[in-house]
Amino acid sequence: MKIEQVAKICHEANRALCETNGDNSQKSWDEAEQWQRDSAINGVKFTLDNPDDGEDAQHNSWMKEKTDEGWVYGEVKDPTAKTHPCIVPYQQLPAEQQAKDYLFKGIVNSLTKFIELETA
Repeated sequence: MKIEQVAKICHEANRALCETNGDNSQKSWDEAEQWQRDSAINGVKFTLDNPDDGEDAQHNSWMKEKTDEGWVYGEVKDPTAKTHPCIVPYQQLPAEQQAKDYLFKGIVNSLTKFIELETA
């Protein structure tokens, strides 16, 4: 299994969690913008490289990636304006947003426990 395949699984699980919480804005992996797919791939790599990091590490890594790309806090997620409501410290995220990080890390850890990943 390749890292991109794990990222796809994480992305689709995140999309399902969002829909459960009434957020139907997430596109499927195949319809997602490349920056969204790249973000999921980077998240998988981060989890693999930092297996013992704390509960906020995944979010902090994601937030650094976003701010390095020029994103800022905004009440509405807007890729054109590069605003996102989750660009806040982890502890300030609502529980359903924190759950995304647990889900993501759990999927990566579960799959890599049984499957050796290829980096290519």
